[in-house]
Amino acid sequence: MIGVLANFIGVTLGSSVGLLAKKAIPESWNSVIMRGIGLCTLYIGFSGALVGENTIILILSMIAGVLIGEGFRIEERFNGFAHRVEDRFGGSNFAGGFITASLLMCVGAMSIVGSLDAGIKGDNTLLLTKTVMDTISAVVLSASLGIGVMFAGITVLVLEGGIVLIAEAVSPYLTDWVVNEMSCVGSVLIVAIGINLITDAKLKILNYMPAMFLPLAFCPLFEALGLA
Repeated sequence: MIGVLANFIGVTLGSSVGLLAKKAIPESWNSVIMRGIGLCTLYIGFSGALVGENTIILILSMIAGVLIGEGFRIEERFNGFAHRVEDRFGGSNFAGGFITASLLMCVGAMSIVGSLDAGIKGDNTLLLTKTVMDTISAVVLSASLGIGVMFAGITVLVLEGGIVLIAEAVSPYLTDWVVNEMSCVGSVLIVAIGINLITDAKLKILNYMPAMFLPLAFCPLFEALGLA
């Protein structure tokens, strides 16, 4: 859990620096900064998506994942939670900063694979590398989106910590193929985050989140059917 705790601390410290720097950045620059982050996010997502080996598994995971997400209203529930916290602690853009930062820092290959490595091998290298990246991202995001970004550290702690804790139990199913497909799905979701940052698409990305874990089921199924 060392890597997870370091990631949480990095987000908190980075957000603190960003909030202090916010006063020095003209408000008119915020949209320009966010579009720049969006373009970088698209690059990260497209690069990570290339590790996928089977497009059909990606498609099935996305379709089944969004059906699960819509059924459980994940986006709606998460937004409701964010707005309740906003009413108590934050400013007018608290929910936007919290949700955007949570998605950027918790979705994708480094978050998934790094947590799996920490849980199965005790190797925190990827999570510590991600900590450096997330700390820098937190500075930029909090300067533009406010204190909600700091609370995203809690999302990082819960999600990555949860993956680390359950990694040992599912380790027999975590072949390189499964991990690659999970990373591919997560990277496609990162592309969707980038689209949201630079356009008004407003894709309900949280409702697609279950898709990241569905290769755990689809990959063994494809192997059993001789489709791998």
